[in-house]
Amino acid sequence: MANDKKQETKAEFTESMPSNPITIKAQYTKDLSFENPNILKLLSEPAAQSPDISVNVHVEAKPLENNDFEVTLNIQAKASLEKAEVFIAELAYAGVFGIAEEIPEESLKPLVLIECPRLLFPFARNIIAEITRDGGVPPLMLNPVDFVEMYRQQANQGNQTAKTKKN
Repeated sequence: MANDKKQETKAEFTESMPSNPITIKAQYTKDLSFENPNILKLLSEPAAQSPDISVNVHVEAKPLENNDFEVTLNIQAKASLEKAEVFIAELAYAGVFGIAEEIPEESLKPLVLIECPRLLFPFARNIIAEITRDGGVPPLMLNPVDFVEMYRQQANQGNQTAKTKKN
């Protein structure tokens, strides 16, 4: 009997969700920067070791009108070798997403901050790979990003900030 209620609730939820909760209205590069300050040294003296690579990913969302959101995926990648910068790549890749009005308020933020960047990521990954390759170094192939975990960490940081402000 309890199992029947669960299935009934799940069916009601599924029926209430629109078939396409997200519409991609536009995708674009907002900002792109690539620097390779030591390329001549690297080309003349091939390194015996691989560079240290650090990648930072950050998501921003800005509400627009008519239930539209601009979501920006910011990626910064740096490579260094023996304290010398090999390259610095920075990309702000954005999209405008229409969110169905039937989406419940409590589902809106996770949808915008998890699913929208997930849709943008393959395109941003390709841009980073091409810009590094075109810059004279092997292409940087970014690993998949866990946007769910990023969202959870951001929510936890927000909760910690709220608790700190109350005290």
